[in-house]
Amino acid sequence: MPREIITLQVGQCGNKVGCEFWEQLCAEHGISRNGLLEDFATASCGDRKDVFFYQADDDHYIPRALLLDLEPRVIEGIKASEYGRLYNPENIYISPAGTGAGNVWVSGYNQAEKVVDKIINMIDREADDCDSLEGFVLCHSIAGGTGSGMGSYILEALNDHYPKKVITTYSVFPQSSSDGNVVVGPYNSMLAMKRLTLNADCVVALDNTALNRIAQERLLVESPSFRDINSLVSTVMAASTNTLRYPGYMNNDLVGMLASLIPTPRCHFLCTGYTPFTNLSRQASIRKTSVLDVMRRLLDSNNWMVSATTRRGCYMSILNLIQGDVDPIEVHKSLQRIRERKLARFIPWGPASIQVGLTRKSPYVETKHRVSGLMMANHTGIRYLFKRIVSEFDRMYKRKVHLKHFEVEGGLFADGFEEFDSSREVVQNLISEYQAAESDEYLDYGSTIESRLTSTDPREPPAAAAAATTSSSSSSAASSSSAYSSL
Repeated sequence: MPREIITLQVGQCGNKVGCEFWEQLCAEHGISRNGLLEDFATASCGDRKDVFFYQADDDHYIPRALLLDLEPRVIEGIKASEYGRLYNPENIYISPAGTGAGNVWVSGYNQAEKVVDKIINMIDREADDCDSLEGFVLCHSIAGGTGSGMGSYILEALNDHYPKKVITTYSVFPQSSSDGNVVVGPYNSMLAMKRLTLNADCVVALDNTALNRIAQERLLVESPSFRDINSLVSTVMAASTNTLRYPGYMNNDLVGMLASLIPTPRCHFLCTGYTPFTNLSRQASIRKTSVLDVMRRLLDSNNWMVSATTRRGCYMSILNLIQGDVDPIEVHKSLQRIRERKLARFIPWGPASIQVGLTRKSPYVETKHRVSGLMMANHTGIRYLFKRIVSEFDRMYKRKVHLKHFEVEGGLFADGFEEFDSSREVVQNLISEYQAAESDEYLDYGSTIESRLTSTDPREPPAAAAAATTSSSSSSAASSSSAYSSL
């Protein structure tokens, strides 16, 4: 039985990335732009379209997606595009005012609060059509007004209405304030980070700085466009959900896939890496790929889509999803070589190793490389991304610049700016916990601060359970000595 997932696309960035994501899913499942199954697509390929799509009465496929924005430009562009007829019109919300959030977090938050009943009704309608809803995927950025503000309120609302469902976000982090074009971006990022820390089960962090670097160095695009960047994000989204749509021996559902990646509830921010990159619009040289080559490149932070480095910190967990013509014996030998060369440094306080899942290729999409791979890793070095956000926030907040934008909107800031102080405390606690996770005393650290942290957490963390890795032709090579912990 498929475990369905509902996708929520919020704001300009979220909807543009989501549009690229659905185009890629349609190609991988043999679905046309109108939602009809292509003539060459067969029902015997063993895929699970029902995880992200459902069928209407005339058998055409419709994404389980909600498109939400406070200004009409992006969504109207999607509706007028070649894939415009793919989406359910009832699942599209555009603010009647159409003025947007003005790049201010509290404006998006307040506007979402006024229409939350309508949005929840849309979500409920989609959830009622699912046989076994597993969770939600939220696509947004954290620097603007709609993606951060409206996205934050939706995260809180989902926790209230669906406390037992898994909430995963693909969150695009901004460039440094010196390069950004949103003057209140550090404020927006800090407020959104609090909600991502307290209200999400898993956050896949994607950094604009790293995405632009990859587009320039790997795709050889001198001036990357938004479409180039969005294509990278959609590639990660499609690859990370491949095992859900083309199931194999392991990682067939969202909880199972995330179980080994998140050992503690707070440390649920993941780094991602992908290789090899291919620019279909350019004549690129095709190199020889092997499992060892792919796995070594995935450990190189230059291939990561977040600004973090492996020179500092350690891995809490790694999951490599290898796609292509792969022999499990080749995987086992590659893992041995990586262990011998000590290419990955792991936490000292618990069992950890590189988990490997072998995924199937879509029979409808031709790829130029024999092997490709996606890495999802929980690395303590991500705290330096959070430190940058805190530093840029402090630089502005101590001078009280641009606070008028929040004061005039009222809401959480009607009686002062305590929400900023609360958000900074939550993010600083997160940084401290990631830093403590590098030491042998981390388990003691967790027991001493647990009562203080949970007092600010509006949701009760899902129960943890350990599950040993099962042996199979692919999983035996994938995980030899690690244990799974549920969210």
